[in-house]
Amino acid sequence: MRKCVNCGRYTLRQDKCPVCGSEVRVPHPPRFSPEDKYVKYRIKAKEASQDQG
Repeated sequence: MRKCVNCGRYTLRQDKCPVCGSEVRVPHPPRFSPEDKYVKYRIKAKEASQDQG
């Protein structure tokens, strides 16, 4: 299940939204793991997005 970035509709398509043709993304965050190897990259990305907007 994926969610359209533009109109917010859910779809099973993985390439684009069937209604408006925009990009679709997985609406849920990844599962938490105490042995997460990529946590520092996600923190940097989150900080960068907060700085921009």
